[in-house]
Amino acid sequence: MNLVELNTPVAAAIPVRAFADHLRMGTGFADDGAQDGLLENYLRAAIAGIEARTGKVVLARDFSWDVTCWYRDGRQGLPVGPVTAIQSVTVIDAQGTETIVDPGQYRLRQDLYRPEIVAPRLPVIPAHGLARIVFTAGFGPAWSDVPADLAHAVFLLAATNYEARADHAGLGATMPFAVLSLIERFKTVRLLGDVL
Repeated sequence: MNLVELNTPVAAAIPVRAFADHLRMGTGFADDGAQDGLLENYLRAAIAGIEARTGKVVLARDFSWDVTCWYRDGRQGLPVGPVTAIQSVTVIDAQGTETIVDPGQYRLRQDLYRPEIVAPRLPVIPAHGLARIVFTAGFGPAWSDVPADLAHAVFLLAATNYEARADHAGLGATMPFAVLSLIERFKTVRLLGDVL
């Protein structure tokens, strides 16, 4: 199973000025905005860290996911959420021949924790072939679409990393407790070895 991010959030969606305010950076000086690139990098890294921990896509973008077999006949969970649209499902055989599946044969079942493609019967994936699912996931294209607690967790993580940027030893492998407590409700709990 291979998940590929097809695009990244546009720079305008990254709340650099709001993050600068969060850090209480000075304003009104000749070099206002001089650190915007650096702040954007810390925000993008924090977003990636939060997404990795929760399986939730913060800002909307497109993904491609390859599967070699279906989870269940008529049902396939998706690896991240929330999913807002399935753009295509393509079956690719061992020789690379692609067959696009009619969108009328399946539908998206939206769920924050376990979004799925459901169908009366999903198409057969040939031996040594795969199915490629292209979908859009994320809370929305703008920062205002992100739930407040998740947005705050991103700011806290980015601020922690920004403030420790000169520490050559690094921060270690753990996230601050405040960040972990804010993202806890977004994490998907898997019971009894249930998989996608």
